[in-house]
Amino acid sequence: MNALDGLLSAIGRTPLVRLARMFADAPFRVYAKLEMMNPGGSAKDRPALRMIRDAIDRGLIGPRTTVIESSSGNLAISLALICKFYGLRFVCVVDPRTTSAHLRTLRSLGAGIETVREPDPLTGEYLPARIKRIRELQEELGDCCWPNQYANPANYLAHYGSTMPEILRELDRIDYLFCGVSTFGTLRGCAERLRDEGLSTRVIAVDAAGSAIFESGGSAVRRLPGLGAAIVPPLCRRELADRVVHVTDLDCVAGCRELRDTEAILAGASSGGVVTAIRRMQADIPADSVCVAILPDRGDRYLDTVYDDKWVSALPGASAEGLVR
Repeated sequence: MNALDGLLSAIGRTPLVRLARMFADAPFRVYAKLEMMNPGGSAKDRPALRMIRDAIDRGLIGPRTTVIESSSGNLAISLALICKFYGLRFVCVVDPRTTSAHLRTLRSLGAGIETVREPDPLTGEYLPARIKRIRELQEELGDCCWPNQYANPANYLAHYGSTMPEILRELDRIDYLFCGVSTFGTLRGCAERLRDEGLSTRVIAVDAAGSAIFESGGSAVRRLPGLGAAIVPPLCRRELADRVVHVTDLDCVAGCRELRDTEAILAGASSGGVVTAIRRMQADIPADSVCVAILPDRGDRYLDTVYDDKWVSALPGASAEGLVR
């Protein structure tokens, strides 16, 4: 089970491309790390692989162990892929925001799916309800392993050891790093690597409006998975972010569609939020700066939401923004 070959050896080493058309009017350069090119279609392949391998090495996973996890979609697919490779049973706890495309992919990989239909009564959020169901599964299944992406150091260490070094090998300098937050794994891993390398890169956290991570104030209904969280994740180190930009579902849609129309990149919802954050900060970024945006996943999982005009038209302000043709 320790052998690393086949499809898993393709995780990482994703392309870094310049967004020259989307930011043609900007006096700075923007490069996008296309995490959608991982085998599982997202940045979550990296921590999923590290968490499973670490658990195997520590004896927490055996041949009959069931892997269980709470996920809004992408990590679930990454774990399903890796568990399928290792011949392990996988059960994921999801909620109604998980897209139909994510669910179909999970089923095709043989994953078991537990859907939490009602949010946590105290917070009105689904994440605490999903975690409650995970703890119930631990009692019911016995021989199971919960990687716990929200608290597992392997989550951020995967990005510390692979994502950021890959970017640093390709660019002479990085003035700004734009990174979405949810479990805080990507931002923490990349930011800690930058600090340990002695670099002065400004790290910009992109969080969802209404998220608890950076306490945007007020409330906002989040219909798209990916950015934000209902709790402050244990991996969170807020001091690693030099600035926070909060984005709405509509911001994510606008960014995705601009990426598609200018760069022919069909990206997922979180990616749209990240590029929208760059747009929002455009006037504050000095000329000749080098910016990097980590784009977490691909857009084919959002064809029924982000790229569906009927779905988007139900978002407040969608027509006014000219997003629906």
